[in-house]
Amino acid sequence: MQNTISATELTNTILELFKTCEVEENQSESVARNMVWSELVGRNNFGVIRIPVHVKRLEKGVLNGKCKPKFTRTSSGTGLLEADNGFGYFSGEIAMDEAINLASENGIGMVGVNNSNFFGTGAYFVNRAAENGMLGIAFSNSFPKVVAHGGLAAVLGTNPFAFGAPRKNGHHLLVDFATSSLAGSTVREYREKGEDLPEGLAIMPDGSPVTDPTKIGEAALLPFGGAKGYGISLMVEVLSGLLTGSGFSHSVKSTYSNFQEKSDSGHAMIAIDVTKFMPLDTFHERFEALVNLLRASGNDGDILLPGEIRWQQHTRNSINGLIIPLNVATELNEISIKYGLEPAWGETV
Repeated sequence: MQNTISATELTNTILELFKTCEVEENQSESVARNMVWSELVGRNNFGVIRIPVHVKRLEKGVLNGKCKPKFTRTSSGTGLLEADNGFGYFSGEIAMDEAINLASENGIGMVGVNNSNFFGTGAYFVNRAAENGMLGIAFSNSFPKVVAHGGLAAVLGTNPFAFGAPRKNGHHLLVDFATSSLAGSTVREYREKGEDLPEGLAIMPDGSPVTDPTKIGEAALLPFGGAKGYGISLMVEVLSGLLTGSGFSHSVKSTYSNFQEKSDSGHAMIAIDVTKFMPLDTFHERFEALVNLLRASGNDGDILLPGEIRWQQHTRNSINGLIIPLNVATELNEISIKYGLEPAWGETV
């Protein structure tokens, strides 16, 4: 059984719930925008399935629902945002918007974020830049779950990287991936489905392969592509952790298993103003010429741009509504009832 809800209804449900959890409106709105966008583009593992853990962190006092982020402009094209341990969705939006403002003045803008939390999908933020006619880059570090190339113990996070570029049709290029062999959310999906992980993605402390997703807590993930993924992960760690003054490696805490300490993750947002190089229309024409070359390199329909399937899902879900799995809807209903709210879905059990 599945439950369908419109994007507007889901947005209102999220806003109402976090208001009851005493999260200030500006944060709740950022959370809702990010989660609903993720649901629309089919990134369900970054959508409302994350609400229960955020509510728990709010209840435990390790996530600040009343944060007051402080932005400091550090040069003509750079800035630093102290996130005050608020939602990463919120600090990420502020940071990218400030980077866009800096880029509109100087051609390029970069904003680092410290003292933050899980920020959702990086594609959301680079799409925000693309909507403003800019190239966007987003990084975030996370708690250690990935070994260094050749290592045995986890020392780096899944450390996602995202890149976006504007297209005239509004279906912008969206490159977004974890630098680990697979994302942590994917591991959870395997575990929930009772399926084994493919071999070669995770290892035990003695270096032996592990395919049982229930044993991932004892294991560590490998970087994707060996030394190449390790190098990109280090780039993310340096830019979003070291450079921002945020936590790095073991000083970043798990969102899902540590409810005694704040996460202290960091982000880095970069925006590049296309119009400082050429008119946007010229860029669009050049981009579509590249797209045509890419499509012509394979059989008809075989070549897709990164993010293209997401936009197809966005169109379909905007029309047909968002499907929320029964187990997720049931858990959200339970949280709503706990806080004295009317459940968003009808009978779910």
